[in-house]
Amino acid sequence: MKNIYFTVTNSLEHDQRMHRICGSLSQAGYEVFLVGTKPKNKVPLKNRGFGQIRLNNWFSKGKLFYIEYNIRLFFFLLFRKMDAVCAIDLDTILPCLMVSRIKKLPRVYDAHELFCEMKEVVTRPFIYKCWKWVEKYSVPKFTLGYTVNGIIAEEFKKMYGVEYGVIRNIPVLREIPVPTEGPKYILYQGAVNEGRSFETLIPAMKWVDIPLIICGDGNFMDKAKALVQQFGLEEKIIFKGMVAPAELRQITANASIGITLFENKGKNNYYSLANRFFDYMHAGVPQICVDYPAYAELNQLHPFALLIDDLSPEAIAAALNNLLDDDVLYESLKRNCMLARVVYNWQLEEPKLLSFYHQLF
Repeated sequence: MKNIYFTVTNSLEHDQRMHRICGSLSQAGYEVFLVGTKPKNKVPLKNRGFGQIRLNNWFSKGKLFYIEYNIRLFFFLLFRKMDAVCAIDLDTILPCLMVSRIKKLPRVYDAHELFCEMKEVVTRPFIYKCWKWVEKYSVPKFTLGYTVNGIIAEEFKKMYGVEYGVIRNIPVLREIPVPTEGPKYILYQGAVNEGRSFETLIPAMKWVDIPLIICGDGNFMDKAKALVQQFGLEEKIIFKGMVAPAELRQITANASIGITLFENKGKNNYYSLANRFFDYMHAGVPQICVDYPAYAELNQLHPFALLIDDLSPEAIAAALNNLLDDDVLYESLKRNCMLARVVYNWQLEEPKLLSFYHQLF
């Protein structure tokens, strides 16, 4: 039995993407281990049929966190028996590269995004320079890899000459939780990070009659809460923090509208393909989404999202109110969600993953 180690910088319990990947490989007969960080709240992990390991860290954010975690991860991997190692995004790539060289193992890069082009990186010259050095040094040495859409795969080919496959992060096709009776609300789920248009989404809620629920956490959380206070929207915008996957599916099923917005700052946002884009669709929930290439392409067959290219507060509010007021448009998008989820689901994406690792060994 071949064993594979996957490395991330999060604390594992909410990482649905890695739960899917590791679960599929485990069910296919691989021995799989997912390595991440141990949160201060020590939330216990559920048994998911594959190994889950959380490393202790003194630091929880910033440069010292990444330096410490990468050192700990290197020594952890160095003394583990493995047949392959996979770095999930750029922030764990160096330990995987060094260990794979020492042990002469196959190494894989799972690039969920253009890491150096995230707003929180590209707008900080020193941070950008550091991560860009890591990328230029490491990525060309990872000839085997995959990413979430063809546009990002093409960028890696242009920059580093690597031919990466495409394995999209799409939910498992399952029955939609039965919605419960309750008031309408708009939902944002995912990382509360820079570049997610909270600066315009939050003030837009002044002109929308139903509340916005935000499920997630991230580097923009304090600023987002400050904006809510600034605009006096404490009664209309609710922060739920990190929510367990099963509970989040129920919250999503009960939502009236989903939100998938990114500022057009940095290639990562413009070329993105967010998990929540598929999560809302699988729950049968129409959404407001940016009109960027990957979203526009997937929305063509069965239009299930209302795409917008103006991210001003006024335009966001107008789009939300349009969905709330136009029953014909809303029901059309809802019907198309049900058609699209049969076309875009993990059951159809999973064979690409299994084929990749079968060829690896």
